[in-house]
Amino acid sequence: MKKILLLLTMTITFISCQEETKPVEPIEISAEDLHASVDKVTEIMIHDIFSPPVASRIFAYPNIAAYEIVALDNENYHSLVGQITDLTPIPEPDTAKAINYDLSALVAHMELSKRLIFSEDRMEALRDSLYGVWEGKNPTVFKSSKDYGLLVADHIGEWMNKDNYPQTRTMPKFTVDADNPSRWQPTPPAYMDGIEPHWSKIRPFVIDSAAQFKPLPPPSFSMETNSDFYKELKEVYDVGKKIEEEGDESEEIEIAKFWDCNPYVSVTRGHLMFATKKITPGAHWIGITKIAARKTNSDFDKTLFAYTKTSMAIADGFISCWDEKYRSNLIRPETLINQHIDDEWKPVLQTPPFPEYTSGHSVVSGAASTALTSIFGDGFSFDDDTEVPYGLPVRSFNSFHEAAEEAAISRMYGGIHYRAAVEVGLKQGRDLGNFLVEKLHMNTDQRVADNLH
Repeated sequence: MKKILLLLTMTITFISCQEETKPVEPIEISAEDLHASVDKVTEIMIHDIFSPPVASRIFAYPNIAAYEIVALDNENYHSLVGQITDLTPIPEPDTAKAINYDLSALVAHMELSKRLIFSEDRMEALRDSLYGVWEGKNPTVFKSSKDYGLLVADHIGEWMNKDNYPQTRTMPKFTVDADNPSRWQPTPPAYMDGIEPHWSKIRPFVIDSAAQFKPLPPPSFSMETNSDFYKELKEVYDVGKKIEEEGDESEEIEIAKFWDCNPYVSVTRGHLMFATKKITPGAHWIGITKIAARKTNSDFDKTLFAYTKTSMAIADGFISCWDEKYRSNLIRPETLINQHIDDEWKPVLQTPPFPEYTSGHSVVSGAASTALTSIFGDGFSFDDDTEVPYGLPVRSFNSFHEAAEEAAISRMYGGIHYRAAVEVGLKQGRDLGNFLVEKLHMNTDQRVADNLH
């Protein structure tokens, strides 16, 4: 018995010595790790069906939390404190502990993302898989880095919760003015209520207020055939009929479907109605950001910078656009065409559930493309494969601005916007984007990477 106990003691001692002398490995955090976290957020938002404005908020806050950690450690990047609304300095790290700041940044990104979506278990699955790898390489650095990332996530979370979003959840639904022929009405097939009528009350990131880039009003409503408004309405109808005659192979249909980005598409089969799941306009531009970062071989910090700047442009773009949507409260082409021109006409795309003017995709595309151009340069060519997972082919562009122009006109090809909403919306987004670029001083170089053509 004594021999057995002695042998057991020696074995335990040997194992303990082995554990104590086990070499630790450096924990390397790559841009691909960040892409994976962002992609997971996009995947979950599609599953949970978040509206485009809400989705833009979900992208922005985790990026800012991660970016502030990187800016604390990397002298090439500057904190957003004093540059965006109400942000205060993140807690100082314990200098006595070894911290991997990129790891902390990714932890903060995943933690805040988890708090902002419904299907938390899906985010936890990615997080836990990474935690297991990191802890196995260097338990001490992992713990101190994780703890700091969670501390920063709490700090940004407190700031996030004061942006008026929780209050807007209990505000009244939008009231349809059925007696006014120019006002928005719910559209088929689901006839949904207007989404996020109070989004203009959300605290913006960079712009001074929701109305800072208030666009020109839409053409005066008139069903007189010689009026500017009626001419725009008839243009939508005529374009739609031309596309219908050309069939599914037309370039206009390909463009419309590529930039659809409507998470609310309803499909009716018999008595059953269900929603097909797609990315939002903001998610499409976040995908383009990933494409540009990969093409330039941007490292973790530079990639995070690109995501953060672009996501703030997108988020403020939605606040600005939604401010105008519920101010002008303009009726959609589909409603008027069915009432006055052709009661069997249907747009190529399903009309989304909110007022027409200005075009959300046009505003957001203008803002995002301007931010990305400031990072990667003008004339940045890229192949956009963002929609491939949803059954659509790759489209190629010579610049971010070219992509934004196609995204904007796609709304008229799709039959869901008048020309004014597209053209004025694109300008609204670009003006906002230029303001953001001029106001923010995020990095020393002002360029993520050399422009690759």
